[in-house]
Amino acid sequence: MTDLEYIQLALNEAIAAGQAGEVPVGAVIVYEDRVVASAQNRVLRDQDPTGHAEVVALRAAGQALGNYRLNGCTLYVTLEPCSMCAGALVHARVDRVVYATADPKAGAAGSVLNVINHPRLNHQMDLDSGLLAKESSELLKAFFRERR
Repeated sequence: MTDLEYIQLALNEAIAAGQAGEVPVGAVIVYEDRVVASAQNRVLRDQDPTGHAEVVALRAAGQALGNYRLNGCTLYVTLEPCSMCAGALVHARVDRVVYATADPKAGAAGSVLNVINHPRLNHQMDLDSGLLAKESSELLKAFFRERR
């Protein structure tokens, strides 16, 4: 599969999250060209402040691979990771992050903070963005428009 196909899977998770009343963010983790975890925001459903799509996906991938280190994995996510998620990605040693749209209020991959690939941290990862950015952004805007 291609990056575009994987980010589409993450977008499908985001759509499902929005339908469940969660902020519509979805994530997929790929290892050796196969999806090992897919997740969506579960903060409200699980009453868990750490229930961001990325963290939920990291937990599932760790279980699927039998290791808390996720070397060789790529995370596809619909929104730029926040500082909590970025820190978890660094600690998990994810190789690559692909996010759809930037988060100008809380993004920690360069928009507000630079946790991912901060020069003083001991792990660096490849970072790409922009695939399905418009679709992901519109999904988030529509969600918040309905809530106001």
